[in-house]
Amino acid sequence: MRISAKTDYALRAMIELSARRADGFVKAEVVAEAQDIALPFLVSIFNTLRIAGLVVTKRGPDGGYRLGLDPEQLSVADIIRVIEGPLANIVGVAPEDVRYTGSTERLKDVWVALRVAMRSVLEQTTLADVAGRALPAEVTTLLAQDGAWVSRPRLPAALTSPAAALDGSAP
Repeated sequence: MRISAKTDYALRAMIELSARRADGFVKAEVVAEAQDIALPFLVSIFNTLRIAGLVVTKRGPDGGYRLGLDPEQLSVADIIRVIEGPLANIVGVAPEDVRYTGSTERLKDVWVALRVAMRSVLEQTTLADVAGRALPAEVTTLLAQDGAWVSRPRLPAALTSPAAALDGSAP
């Protein structure tokens, strides 16, 4: 799963608003500086979130931005969906609606299972969880798994060797 800069910034801005909830309305400049986000880009993101009802704005010297809903009701998935659209789609199609034939028929099942796995983390984790640094148990369990914090190479070195590919010795 790739997370765009816009989605990353939107999540960070919303978590910052969640952490500053007691402050009421927060200036965009304060959020931009706290999260190292370019102010014009942040204002554009806030506008998208405002249209979706996730952010409320107020003009004037006491104005700024605040969450439109309780941070315990806003999941990471909610923000991603507003900025990017569905959590999982294949060439613009919902996983359950893709059509494959022959040897690829079960690929559809893989895409649906992937969406379920993403939902299990992203829909359970709220802005309040992240801002409060207390993630759901399922998330902390996943983080504790062997290899959770290790990036995997794109392909094992044996598979990228031209000689191994040509002579059939690659696993």
